[in-house]
Amino acid sequence: MNGYQLHAASTKFRSPWWLPEGHSQTLWRRFSPQAKAKQRRQRVELEDGDFIDVDWVDAEESLANRGRPIVFLLHGLSGCSQSSYILSLQRLLQIRGFTSVAMNFRGCSGEINRKARAYHSGCTEDIDEVFRTLRREYPDREFAFTGFSLGANVMLKWLAEVGDEPGVMGAVAVSTPFSLVSCSEALNFGGGRFYGEYFRRRLISDVEKKRRYFRQKARHDGWQQELARLDELGDLRRLRTLWEFDDQVTAPLHGFAGAKDYYERCSSGTSLHAIVKPVRLIQSANDPIIPVDTLPSATALAQQTQMQLTKEGGHVGFTCVGAPLWLEEQVFESLSKMSVQAKSSIELG
Repeated sequence: MNGYQLHAASTKFRSPWWLPEGHSQTLWRRFSPQAKAKQRRQRVELEDGDFIDVDWVDAEESLANRGRPIVFLLHGLSGCSQSSYILSLQRLLQIRGFTSVAMNFRGCSGEINRKARAYHSGCTEDIDEVFRTLRREYPDREFAFTGFSLGANVMLKWLAEVGDEPGVMGAVAVSTPFSLVSCSEALNFGGGRFYGEYFRRRLISDVEKKRRYFRQKARHDGWQQELARLDELGDLRRLRTLWEFDDQVTAPLHGFAGAKDYYERCSSGTSLHAIVKPVRLIQSANDPIIPVDTLPSATALAQQTQMQLTKEGGHVGFTCVGAPLWLEEQVFESLSKMSVQAKSSIELG
């Protein structure tokens, strides 16, 4: 496993007998009863005329502490702020006195976005614009980030790009696809084909829904240019794999030469060394989407980055015997430590 030593905390993780391998862990997280958290929505208008919706969950008033960071959450592919892992973490943070805000990538908030473009594994410009908007609104607050899967990849790339950005305290990344090429290939074989087919169908459905919506809008509101970009994609029923979708839809819509160019330029694994903020990576060795041999080597990590690799847990699963909120607790523990360390460094300074 690339020479990693399992952290003491990771050895405490043990999958229940009824979740015997990575697939069941992954699916249980997807289909198990969801936590409930009262969200309030904010719309962020983007400079290119599009929008992104974010959903806040405020800390319980009796526990609220303005000295704590705001936790900024990023969901995975075909997810949203209503995804089970997002709601569960927001609820835990709320009862522990932390305010959180979950960003919906373009077109993921339940309302079709205004541009032909959507989101992808390297859309760091959207995180940057939303963060800077919220930072202006809360100039006296630090932000701590948590990303899941695709959202983790985008978050890590962004952290590498912005360097020692004021207002950014640190981050936790869960089930990150560090090598997009390898992960896309894994979705074409064995059990991975189930997930690849699921993502392919969902993404094609989203594009077709947007195309129908734009066609209706174009009759009245001058959306012809955006509709033309979607129509240029042709009949999406010809696309048989996620790689083909990324090659013939994601790439042309977002300025890449093809799937290979997109994957190589947007994989976070090649830029981890450039991250200067504290980061904790949480990965599972039996993740059915991310092959364990594609995880970055210890030498690829920045000095303040730590990886926790569990033997079991699936993809954004991590349901543990006796601790069903093991993942949420790990994230909370990491963010809490980062918050304490940040305060200590300010006092020493």
